[in-house]
Amino acid sequence: MPPYRRLLAPGLLVAACTVAATAGTAQAHGSLQNPLSRLEGCYLEGAEHPKSAACRAAVATGGTAALYDWMSLRIGDAAGQHRRLIPDGKLCSAGNDLYKGLDLPRADWPATNLRSGAPFTFEFRATAPHKGTFQLFLTNSAYSPTKPLTWADLDPQPFLTVTDPQLSNGSYLLPGKIPAGRTGRQLIYVIWQRSDSPEAFYSCSDVVFDGTGTAATAPTAPTATPSGTMAGHSHDAAPPSSPTSSLTPTPSTAPPSAPAMPTATPTALDRPQQAARSGPDRSTGLIAAICAAFLLSGVTLLFRHRLRHGRGTHR
Repeated sequence: MPPYRRLLAPGLLVAACTVAATAGTAQAHGSLQNPLSRLEGCYLEGAEHPKSAACRAAVATGGTAALYDWMSLRIGDAAGQHRRLIPDGKLCSAGNDLYKGLDLPRADWPATNLRSGAPFTFEFRATAPHKGTFQLFLTNSAYSPTKPLTWADLDPQPFLTVTDPQLSNGSYLLPGKIPAGRTGRQLIYVIWQRSDSPEAFYSCSDVVFDGTGTAATAPTAPTATPSGTMAGHSHDAAPPSSPTSSLTPTPSTAPPSAPAMPTATPTALDRPQQAARSGPDRSTGLIAAICAAFLLSGVTLLFRHRLRHGRGTHR
């Protein structure tokens, strides 16, 4: 092998290992926790055997992988082009086929009770914090829960916009006021557009204004994947200490946390599937170990070559 190739090989190996390790990093960031999103709510019911008929239908349609990735409903290159990128009927999945079960038009999705016109502190669970802006939209009079959700079913403008909100106990706090004059079953659609990246996250929460839903309290969100390791990851971008809101928040107290809802208990038959789903996270350490071994071998061979070459020169 020519000398320049021997010198180039270790550098190429380092680059390859860096790319492989980066590809294995989980993209996990969060979901609306209060009022509870469809995605996180179904995961909390038990991903393998959800309790509600709507969540069971979602699993039957799209499988359980989406529920285990409840914090990763995103478009990596959205850059604010949400309406262009997400087609009608696929808002809750953000056009991602993995989450297609969330788009099912049903009138029995578990819903949270809200009071029209009342102050409310929305909570968005953040498994990886980022700088950015939250926009919350409420459905209008054209919305029917038994029909596919379209952009026309949402109010033209968000009823709440918050930039760089406060992060408290792992959740972004979004204080605001629920629009007045709303009745029956509706849906809150959340867009979280990062300002330090074109990446954006999406969330759908079913709500009712007639008292037929659950109490407006946030459950304890899951903090670990079935494999026992956090699906989120740390980033350089840290959230600022105070929010900037388009609304003048009415003083309110964040709703207390309710007892943790049960999560799925993995069985021996489930573990192979879960291992496959969490493969990128687990494989990162293995990739690093293999790359380190190759790098060490390459450096050793290069050192030996130079040593032999030096001895030959002295002769």
